[in-house]
Formats: sequence, structure tokens, C-alpha cells
Amino acid sequence: MFFRRSWVCSQQLENLLIMHELSQRCDLRLKGVHPHLVNVVRRAIQITTVNFRVLEGVRSLERQKALMAIGASQTLNSRHIPGPDRLAKAVDLGAYVGDEVRWDWPLYYKIAAAMKEAANELSVPIEWGGDWKIFRDGPHFQLPRKEYP
Repeated sequence: MFFRRSWVCSQQLENLLIMHELSQRCDLRLKGVHPHLVNVVRRAIQITTVNFRVLEGVRSLERQKALMAIGASQTLNSRHIPGPDRLAKAVDLGAYVGDEVRWDWPLYYKIAAAMKEAANELSVPIEWGGDWKIFRDGPHFQLPRKEYP
């Protein structure tokens, strides 16, 4: 029992000491995303206990239609599609464990906690798809329409 507890504590300590950073691919996927949301993502990667990757930022209308066709989205009014200011207002983040993206919900609660903390530090309002009552979307984070039309 002592060995297990010791291992768990050392794993928790290791998670606290590891500072994650965005890959070049993630940086490319943030091009065209509103700079306020980009800043939140960049701060969140510094404080998260779960490493993540940027899966998608800007999305074309054609891709959005394809996602709707397979049931992966329920709207054509996606915040991923750039608005009149030519900026996307949403990102999808994937939990990155080992060398693969994982879809376990507990990981997304941890990423959301880091994103919300980063947003709070930077005074940027965000919405997390995991908080939605209908069609919960753990990887999805967006700027609210009210403040970012």
C-alpha cells in the first residue's frame, strides 16, 4: 500500500512540474483564430495538468457541412467559421496522453479547468462545449457571441 501511495504522489508531483508547450502544428492551427482566444490557449497550455493539442481552429463552410452530415455538429453557424472580421472564434482541443489524442471525459474537465483559469487571468470570457446541456462537446472552446459577434 505504501508503494502505491508513494507512486501516486510522485505522479501527481511530476504532472505539476511538467510544463507543456504547443507544437508547431498547433501554432499553425491557431492561425486565423481571434487573438484573445489564442492567448487563452497559450496560457492554458502552461498551467494545464493534461497536455493537449489544437485539433482545429478555422473551419470552412464545406467542412462544417460535412461534419453536420455525419452528426459531429448540429449547426452551420459554427464559431470555427471566420466572421466578418475574418477571424474564427472557436478551437477544438484534444487531450494528448503519451503519443495519442484521448477522448476520456475526465481529461477534458482538466483541460477546461486550465482554459477557464487562463481566461479568467486574461479577462477573456469563454464558453466550454462541455458545459452545454444539449450536444456536449468536450474539446470545444469558443468566445461568446455577445462579446465577440
